[in-house]
Amino acid sequence: MILSSTDQLGYIPKRIISLVPSQTELLHYLSLETETIGITKFCIHPDTWFRNKTRVGGTKNVNIEKVKELRPDLIIANKEENVKEQMDILAQQFPTWVTDVNCLEDSFAMINDIGRLTGKEMQAVDLVDKCRKSFNLLYKENISKNVLSAIYIIWKNPIMTIGGDTFISSMLEKAGFRNSFKNLNRYPEITIEDINNSGCELVFLSSEPYPFSQKHIDEFSSQLPGKKIILVDGEMFSWYGSRLLAAPSYFQKLYADINKL
Repeated sequence: MILSSTDQLGYIPKRIISLVPSQTELLHYLSLETETIGITKFCIHPDTWFRNKTRVGGTKNVNIEKVKELRPDLIIANKEENVKEQMDILAQQFPTWVTDVNCLEDSFAMINDIGRLTGKEMQAVDLVDKCRKSFNLLYKENISKNVLSAIYIIWKNPIMTIGGDTFISSMLEKAGFRNSFKNLNRYPEITIEDINNSGCELVFLSSEPYPFSQKHIDEFSSQLPGKKIILVDGEMFSWYGSRLLAAPSYFQKLYADINKL
């Protein structure tokens, strides 16, 4: 059974499997230590869960048999991060909640939904309230400044960026930047020529899913003259659970550091 945002389980789940790293971190924030019995190999936060919880494969290749062995009474997944065919198989046996997060407001709705499903509604509401206030303050502080155009790169060979219909693009705008490829969809492939012709001022190299490092800054610098190339924390731009609490202060510092360059 694939649950919708209006469904009620009729009970508080006691055996939860999370197939999404950022939502696993949210379950930890909501103090669902005992209830969370399974996670993926990419659910690296918190470290204690990563080291001690049962892992059920990756986000794209869930171990169906391992999930069945754990007998969950709720599986939490995501439309983009997990594979529909696998979720359909699991939903035939277990209540399965599939989220769809494409902007900050979607993330707030997801947090409230998971809070309601797990009996942690008040904690979830409080978390959303704190995040909303922090992002509103960030927006007010940065909106009066010069909005810088940026390209956010997530992969190399081929070079891939983010379109305007993604959560990362939404976060870029909240942080005070303008996505130079906002007119494109999802995660398009681009070329060095495309970047040079985009008119962007900044090129962000994300720490995930591709592990960009200083050597890549050096490499891109020779190909992209006149553009500021900066390593950024991908979790701050793409994790849509309780990580949102830390994102505004990170964005504020990033914006300030860039203006000093």
